[in-house]
Amino acid sequence: MKTIMAKPNEVEERWYLVDASGKVLGRLASRIAAILRGKHRPIFTPHVDLRDFVIVINAEKIRLTGRKAQQKMLYRHSGYPGGLKEVSYGTLLATNPEQLIRKAVMGMLPKNPLGRKLLKKLKVYRGPDHPHQAQRPVPLDL
Repeated sequence: MKTIMAKPNEVEERWYLVDASGKVLGRLASRIAAILRGKHRPIFTPHVDLRDFVIVINAEKIRLTGRKAQQKMLYRHSGYPGGLKEVSYGTLLATNPEQLIRKAVMGMLPKNPLGRKLLKKLKVYRGPDHPHQAQRPVPLDL
């Protein structure tokens, strides 16, 4: 039996549609990261992009468990002295839920050029509408 190594030009492109309504952020993000990597496919190869795209709709209806909405913070720094900015997950969920999901998935992908390429294949939308009907995404129940 031979091990099959997937080649980027031999892999067919797949689009998946995920509805985030009522889903817990961390559990949803880990499943999305696994799909973007291609770990659900039998031809999974760690160093190859398996061309899976994920569309997340209803990002504003995602759930945070416990007191994460008040206690958990997202930090960023401008690079200047005193330039540390922080925002709570609750505020981020109200103002920019797309960024909340994107950051959670980004933390679960590899920190290298492949991970950055995979993150571009994640499309997150606040409401139920998305502009990717032409790709005929397959609904995915997580």
